[in-house]
Amino acid sequence: MSQCGFARRLAALRAALSVAALTALVAGLGLSPAPAAADGAEVGKPAPALIAPELDGQTFDLAAERGKVVIVNFWATWCGPCRAEMPLLNRFYLEHRAQGLVLVGVSVDDRHDRKEVAEVMRQFAYPAALASSAKVNGFGPPLAVPMTWIIDPSGVVRARLVSGNAVTEQALSEAVLPLLPPSAKAQ
Repeated sequence: MSQCGFARRLAALRAALSVAALTALVAGLGLSPAPAAADGAEVGKPAPALIAPELDGQTFDLAAERGKVVIVNFWATWCGPCRAEMPLLNRFYLEHRAQGLVLVGVSVDDRHDRKEVAEVMRQFAYPAALASSAKVNGFGPPLAVPMTWIIDPSGVVRARLVSGNAVTEQALSEAVLPLLPPSAKAQ
C-alpha cells in the first residue's frame, strides 16, 4: 500500500471513529439522533435512488428492485466491524434470496481499491459496487460504516442498522422477515 493510500485510510478511520464516539456519547446521554440521516435516507420515507455498476459489470438500480425486499449495506475493506458482519449478511441472503430478498454491498473504498474490494467480495454470493463509481447515490456518504438500510417491496426505507454489532441474525430477522411474502416467512 502506498504512503498516500495509507494516509487516506487513516484519515477515513479517524473520521469513522469520531462519528462512532459521538454516536456513543449521544446514546449514553439518552438522546436520540434526528430521524433523517445526513446521508439522504430516512426511515419511513421512500428510499433514495441508487444506481451503481457492480463489480461484475452488471448495473444495480434500486428502483428496478421494486417488489422485493432490499438490503443496502455500506462497508469498507479497512473496516473491521464491516468485515465481521459480512458472513452473516451472506448467510441471511442465501437463506432468503429465493423469497425475494436482494442484497448489495456498497463499498466506500476509493476507486483505485477496486481490486482489493473484489478480492474481499470473492468469498460472498451477493453483489457489490463501489460508492465512488455510482451514477446516482441518493444515500450519500454514510455517517459511519457499516451502515445497513432495509427497504420494503414498495421502496420505503423500513430500518437502518448502524455500525458495530447492529447487524445480528435477530436484527435482520426482525427487520426483514416481516417484509417478505407470507409464504416466505414459513420457510
